[in-house]
Amino acid sequence: MNLTFISRKKYILISLLGIFISLFQLTAQTKKIELKGVIIDEGGITIPYASVSIVSKSRGTSSTEEGEFSLHVSNDELKDTLTISSLGFNSAKIQIEKFLNLKEKKIILKESAIMMDEVQLLSAKTYVINALKLLKDNTLSSPHVLEMLYRRATTEGGTSKFFVENYLKYLDKGPAYGLGRLQVTEARKSADYRVWKSKDWVHWVNYMAQLNPLRPVDSQHRRNLKKFSWKRTGNSSYEGEDVLIVTGQNPKIDWERITFYIGIDTHKIYKIERGRTLYLYKNHKSGKLVLNYFKHEWVLQDERIPKEYRNTIAKRTSYKVEGSVYNVHTEKDKRRIKDYGLDLDMGLLDLPYNAEFWNNLSLPPDTKFYKKIKSEIEGLYGVPLETQFKLVN
Repeated sequence: MNLTFISRKKYILISLLGIFISLFQLTAQTKKIELKGVIIDEGGITIPYASVSIVSKSRGTSSTEEGEFSLHVSNDELKDTLTISSLGFNSAKIQIEKFLNLKEKKIILKESAIMMDEVQLLSAKTYVINALKLLKDNTLSSPHVLEMLYRRATTEGGTSKFFVENYLKYLDKGPAYGLGRLQVTEARKSADYRVWKSKDWVHWVNYMAQLNPLRPVDSQHRRNLKKFSWKRTGNSSYEGEDVLIVTGQNPKIDWERITFYIGIDTHKIYKIERGRTLYLYKNHKSGKLVLNYFKHEWVLQDERIPKEYRNTIAKRTSYKVEGSVYNVHTEKDKRRIKDYGLDLDMGLLDLPYNAEFWNNLSLPPDTKFYKKIKSEIEGLYGVPLETQFKLVN
């Protein structure tokens, strides 16, 4: 028998075995493990919109209105640490492996002590002015990509009639700058039950930027927040820093009131409330703030409804939007995007429904926002939302 042939055969078998073992190990390392839990205070009350992050990897999510969260990790991340932060509470840290071993997947945050009364405070307006001056220093202002789940529901007569989900990459430079660039990578939508099938000329992520009072109105102009009447309306804290809550009234527009949550030492703006719009920021591994969560509801006024629909249920049209940031990429090779979707209605994007992607995505637990939309759309004709995704897209 040819010994050379046998040696070669053994070599091939050993090589194949090595490849098999390597693939097995790689699969084990990249296999997704779901972290599901709830964030509560010491009294057992759930904490909404808390940041849940693997800070070292700029990856995370936020808790829902009910304090629930969900995040997928791999085996090689079991030794990493989860950091949980929320306004008004001391931050908590726990190793992912230890969290998985908990019998009850609850994380308790302790209310933070606020020492603000012992501090000589500046005027509310001065804090706002200082925060604006330090905006570029305090926020992630170099190019970075936000990977986001972006949802929009269109309602008529108070009932959801059309629902769209996009997973997207948004190339941004933070709130100190104008609009960024967009690549929608995945999309799915429900059946369209609207009477008036309105169409936007831009993706709704544009409004996420335009509604932010910190962003320039256009390439040359910024909202003149200095002319607002500012007053202190409360106290809070974030990650050990006392936070001043200030509310400003636009002297020219009665309905426009803006509330900022500003750190008294750093002048970082951790939270923005503007009517039915909410922005939440969290600390990036660089120490600067980056967007974590966005929510908005826009009720259309009569003049925006075409005349032929003003006597129909479409006269009560509104949009409900929320965006959750999953990943933040600052590395140059991960900042490359292919522009797609910025100048298109997000409900008209020509992308096939990728069931495998959506099934493996670390979707947040069903929020009140999502549960209500799903119930209303499925209740119209009794068709499950998943079936609509498969048939429509």
